[in-house]
Amino acid sequence: MSLGFLGIQIGFALQNGNASRILQTFGADVEHLSLFWLAAPLTGMIVQPLVGHYSDRTWGRLGRRRPYFLTGALLTAIALLLMPNAAVLTTILPPLIIGAGMLMIMDASINVTMEPFRALVADNLPNEQRSKGFSVQSFLIGVGAVVGSWLPYVLAEFLGVSKLATEGHLPDNVVFSFYIGAFILVMSVMWTVVTTKEYTPAELNAFEKSENRTTINQKDIRGLTAILNDLKQMPKAMKQLGLVQFFSWFALFSMWVFSTPAIAEHVYSVKVGDSSSIDFANAGNWVGVLFGIYNAVSALYALVLPRIAKYFGQSATHAISLSLGGFALLSIFFIRDPYLLTLPMLGIGIAWASILAMPYAILSANLPANKMGVYMGIFNIFITFPQIINGLCIGYIIKYVFNGKAVYALILAGFFMLFAAISVLKIKGNAQD
Repeated sequence: MSLGFLGIQIGFALQNGNASRILQTFGADVEHLSLFWLAAPLTGMIVQPLVGHYSDRTWGRLGRRRPYFLTGALLTAIALLLMPNAAVLTTILPPLIIGAGMLMIMDASINVTMEPFRALVADNLPNEQRSKGFSVQSFLIGVGAVVGSWLPYVLAEFLGVSKLATEGHLPDNVVFSFYIGAFILVMSVMWTVVTTKEYTPAELNAFEKSENRTTINQKDIRGLTAILNDLKQMPKAMKQLGLVQFFSWFALFSMWVFSTPAIAEHVYSVKVGDSSSIDFANAGNWVGVLFGIYNAVSALYALVLPRIAKYFGQSATHAISLSLGGFALLSIFFIRDPYLLTLPMLGIGIAWASILAMPYAILSANLPANKMGVYMGIFNIFITFPQIINGLCIGYIIKYVFNGKAVYALILAGFFMLFAAISVLKIKGNAQD
């Protein structure tokens, strides 16, 4: 049921680990990177509630959720093929604009794919199995992210694919990584489409009654009006999770956007603006390895999350995990050896696994089955909004407050992760198993 997420996360990891590097290669300044990354959360804020709303109301030969994540996977694969080749399209538009456009298309496509996958798990599992279900999904996400994050490094260091390129172009190891990612993504999603059963609307209604879950009584309103109506009737637990998600995803966005320039400058002593030297290439490849490590830790931690959550409760488990991630991000400032950077990835991986599983386990227990898709989509607003706020302000903070030092974006991220840990302890009334 969740195997397709393995391929999706390979594409997502390639985007996270290489988008800033690609944009810098095409001419973006460090302080402007977050503005280009805004394309991702802006499209997600629009796309995911709509996809969730319409997937709740879809039933055809492929079922309810499968038409959406299949379409999203195919579009994501196309974006993966085109993004590293933006420089080739310079006769149409500047490569920087094309690169940012491909980032927007890729993230919109990933958004079309992701939330129906989460809703599928919630559709098919009873409350007592959801912590385990989302944890298995987190495990597969972690495995996919390891593959996607390590691909450029493995191709360059073990398979002899070139890691250098002329100015304004990407090295072959990055380009081929995107090609491989596109292929695996399509194949894994096709596996889920072919092998997974979905319950009919009648079966889901019976399931909801057997679970004694709350229903929302309203007319069959469609489109944006219906989404706004659902937003007004948002469950209390969902509102409580909003602040937690804001702090968590503000931190994650800073880490994804600024890890490459921060580590290149802080650890590899690369000058600001240098995007073509061997040290910058090594820094970019090593960031991919580090991202792979934290995702590997995430995959392993996801396997034990259900037991930990059953013992401590979901809120306490999430708070502990986020705290470890916050302290790990803060520790990066004190590290100058690239190999020692693997240590903070342990805490970041623990936090990432919990972010991928615990909020959804808490949330899904409080949602009506016939509104699972739309509320999973609306919940994404709590993910995209902090990224938009971050993208609008963090570049200027780095430039005018931190004097262009990108490493301070990671320190700020650490504090925000700790704020998230404090906020989650205020959530009451969620399921504890």
